[in-house]
Amino acid sequence: MPIRSREPAQRPGFFHRQRPLHALLGGGKLADILLWKDKISSATMVAGFSMIWFLFEVVEYNFLTLLCHILIAVMLVLFVWYNAAGLITWSLPQIYDFQIPEPTFRFLFQKLNSFLRNFYDISTGKDLTLFFVTITGLWVMSAIGNYFTTLNLLYILFLCLVTLPIMYERYEQEVNYLASKGNQDVKRLFNTLDNKVLNKIPRGPVKEKKNK
Repeated sequence: MPIRSREPAQRPGFFHRQRPLHALLGGGKLADILLWKDKISSATMVAGFSMIWFLFEVVEYNFLTLLCHILIAVMLVLFVWYNAAGLITWSLPQIYDFQIPEPTFRFLFQKLNSFLRNFYDISTGKDLTLFFVTITGLWVMSAIGNYFTTLNLLYILFLCLVTLPIMYERYEQEVNYLASKGNQDVKRLFNTLDNKVLNKIPRGPVKEKKNK
């Protein structure tokens, strides 16, 4: 009977994920772009967003002016394409086949409703540690917003989205070690804060819901 070699079980990292990072990101086209498995699409998106950032922040292009110029260019291209299709062996643009699928809107509404429910749960103060962490995070973000424009923040966020996943995939062990060590320090700090400050805050009685 052949002896099977035992492979060492993979221990979950700091983020306790059991599936590959590609599957956690959706496993579709978006995951391929964020992990640079489709290098052409990833590079195209980076170049496109960089061009938008350059036009608005460096050239100081007005949004309405740029939008009108883009629409004029699209109309001219469609006009030439449609009228030249009969003279040249071109197929007419099938614009009526382009539709935004309904599941996309349902997905966005589900995410919005989930965000509102989580925001309400945090705001009620059921978890005081999470409440103060959220308040601190929002205050830090508001302070950062005083030094950066909205477009710069969105561009930085986009760069993080297209660089952090691939960097984490390559240096997963190092990131897990540093994150685990930092998490222990943060937990120790919040335990001290909880024992000395938060537990001394009086709370009102919690009313239990009656089953109808």
